[in-house]
Amino acid sequence: MARPPRITPPTWLTAGLKPAPAPIPWAAVGRASVALSAPLAVGLAAGQPAYGALVSMGALSGVIGDTADAYRMRVFNIAVPQAFGALGVTLGTLVFGQGWLAVAVLTLVALVSGMISSIGAVASVSGLLLLLNAVVGAGLPMPDPWWKAPVLLGLGGLFVLVLALLGWPVRRAVPERESVAATYRTVAELYEATGTAAYDEKRQAVTASLNQSYDLVLARRARQHGRAAPLVRVLAQLNVVIPLVEAAAAAHLRARLVGPLSPAIPAAVRGLADAVEEGRTGAPALDGLPTPERPAERAVDHALRHAAAVVHEADPDPYGVDDRLGRPAALRVRARRTARAVLLSETSWRYGLRLALCIGLAQALVSLIPVPRSYWVALTVTFVMKPDFGSVFSRAVLRAAGTAAGLVLAALVLSEVPRGWWDVPVMVVLAALIPAFSAKGYAFQTAAITPVILLLSDTLNHQGFGLVLPRLYDSLIGCGIALVAGYLLWPESWHVRVGDRLADAVADTAAYVGRAFAADCPDRGGRPRARRKLYRDLSTVRSEFQRALTEPPPTGARAAAWWPLVVAVERIVDATTAARIRVDHGAPAPDPAEVAAVERELRELADGLRDTETLVEVRAELPGDENGVLAPLRQEVGAARAIAGPDLR
Repeated sequence: MARPPRITPPTWLTAGLKPAPAPIPWAAVGRASVALSAPLAVGLAAGQPAYGALVSMGALSGVIGDTADAYRMRVFNIAVPQAFGALGVTLGTLVFGQGWLAVAVLTLVALVSGMISSIGAVASVSGLLLLLNAVVGAGLPMPDPWWKAPVLLGLGGLFVLVLALLGWPVRRAVPERESVAATYRTVAELYEATGTAAYDEKRQAVTASLNQSYDLVLARRARQHGRAAPLVRVLAQLNVVIPLVEAAAAAHLRARLVGPLSPAIPAAVRGLADAVEEGRTGAPALDGLPTPERPAERAVDHALRHAAAVVHEADPDPYGVDDRLGRPAALRVRARRTARAVLLSETSWRYGLRLALCIGLAQALVSLIPVPRSYWVALTVTFVMKPDFGSVFSRAVLRAAGTAAGLVLAALVLSEVPRGWWDVPVMVVLAALIPAFSAKGYAFQTAAITPVILLLSDTLNHQGFGLVLPRLYDSLIGCGIALVAGYLLWPESWHVRVGDRLADAVADTAAYVGRAFAADCPDRGGRPRARRKLYRDLSTVRSEFQRALTEPPPTGARAAAWWPLVVAVERIVDATTAARIRVDHGAPAPDPAEVAAVERELRELADGLRDTETLVEVRAELPGDENGVLAPLRQEVGAARAIAGPDLR
């Protein structure tokens, strides 16, 4: 007798419940334990446990926002959101118990929070704390006078900042060097994967590492006037990675046709990584490299020797390595762009209005229906509806699951541990779970934060175990509001044109093909900049598609159907780069008519993607010189157009 098939939930529903394979950040674990438990101890010793709880709440916000590696960025990442948080709790305190006035103020704060979230990571956390603290201030009685609560919360954030900066005097540029060294090591793994099926995955890892390193180094540079020597040097070392990555595309094609590269090449790249991390200078040791014969081999050899010369040179930038990839615009220009992006962007207004609608409904509901400690409903909506945190649907599911798990732990603490000095060792353990679990996923972060917030809330209102079940009900109500008012009522939730961003990427790829082989291109530096921008955009497209895969049908199913085309476009960019590198190192240049034909095919593909929500039938054949440098590129373009066929509708 055949067994009945096992009933399992769909992948899009359970994807976020699997812990991500991330290492435990032990330094952050230690900081969180000290930052959240020490204020409680001081408050108990001073006979003001409520004050200690408020300082710990501010420290919790700082722990959540302490995600940067560079010390200068930590100052910015923690201090700026704390200022917005202080403003939020002040506004909330002023409208505490004011009924519909509180509803109106929190709705307006939610609109602002959602709109500024599109600026960047720091603005996103700032908007989050602005709204969170406003909700807490409007829902919990704060100590008089009105300024005391923002001061206490700010002290908590300042305490986290001080703990985070303790190593700055002895580790000034170490995070930047470590990040750039990690990028070199991903490039070494990329060269080891040339010619194999693992190449695409390793190339994506290189793109992510490059993005992270450039963001880290250039964010610091944007806040530092002049050209400080240590920063110039690490930026030059990062910039010379670009030719290595470009040469890897040609090496991959060569490895598929001829065989694997010499192990000496990735070993030499790892040696460069060690030199970057340790800050070593001196003569580079590259004697074991094989003699290059083919254009791809010459490209790798040239890029590797140039990188070695820059990495080992004591002068910060001896070869004048072009750094226009990261030359920040003037402050007034960045401010003007930011203001325009917030005030004139349709996406900014849409996110802001969705968040404001959900917060307004949550506050109106708890104003009409007596809900004990009703601020938890709006808190849940805030976390679920933050527009840059991923899929609203999946976050609502994960929030409910994480809250339920966290409440189990909170129930044990509130029922078995007596209040008072026992709160301090308990907080040491609970606070350590926040950075450890945050790296595992959203549901795990929620499970870690929930008992901490409940323990601090109990210190303020002394409800004990009675907090547990109401918090579960409030969380479920908040998730329901977010799902209905923030997801189901908005047409784009169910009819997302997942191909729009991909179509833009294909059009940019067509422009990159034309630029790569333009005979009269005056700005040769523009090619690597265009390639870097294109790979960054493709990385964003990949992230958006991966996010769409967690949505329920039809959005998730449509994204799954289009996913192979995302991979195909990335391979087209690789093939273009490989062809350009081969031409630069001795291969015959392609016929301009052949380049124009490839560019035309890509533009037609981009136009077709914009005109339909399903993949349509297209031509898959692209004639040309089968022995020419563009033959692999034409094959990739043909494969992409074949993917966009009727069998994937």
